[in-house]
Amino acid sequence: MTLDGEERGSRAEKKAQSRRKILESARDVFFRDGFMAANLDEVAERAGVAKGTLYRYFESKADLYVAVLADNGRVFLEKMSEAASGSGSAVERLERLSGFYLEHWTRHRDYFQIFWAIDNQPVIGELPDAVVSEVTRLWEQSLSVLNRVLEQGVEEGSFRPCDTWEVANLLWTLANGLIQSEQTGARRALRRRPLEEVYQDGIGLLLRGLSSAPG
Repeated sequence: MTLDGEERGSRAEKKAQSRRKILESARDVFFRDGFMAANLDEVAERAGVAKGTLYRYFESKADLYVAVLADNGRVFLEKMSEAASGSGSAVERLERLSGFYLEHWTRHRDYFQIFWAIDNQPVIGELPDAVVSEVTRLWEQSLSVLNRVLEQGVEEGSFRPCDTWEVANLLWTLANGLIQSEQTGARRALRRRPLEEVYQDGIGLLLRGLSSAPG
């Protein structure tokens, strides 16, 4: 490699490091304050770069927010796909998926606030179209993973014939609804039992309804 090539490699590495630091800093600020209140001056300061440098990597606040979503969404989808694959029946794979989803939320609660922000725009303000599109894309990809397992369950005879995309949406909505009930004391009180117990019962109830076995 020539010296020029080494210099280009060093510059590219520095750019990649700067971009990573900006993404990590933005994730912390967005998770803490939400999209509307997040301050890009603080993001730049945390990343150790000038604000002008930040804008060389990301054209706008929305562009940076989408990049954070895409980065975290990629990791989430990889882990979700891993949970859905492997040995076992479709029922066992769905149980692994539901367990993964609850565990991931428990460990990364702030991350899920970004996804739920899309449902609370009347309160927090309208999000940019690019942000809404990215959240929708991640939701659709997650539902596709779930849908494939349901289709396999119907094919192998574990589940009765059904509209698997509709059932995927039902499972997704149930899981998210129960998880969101953890956000306020009033909803936790109305739920009466620990989240993990109610969550497992709810998923189990739907799986029993899907089962092709008698009884």
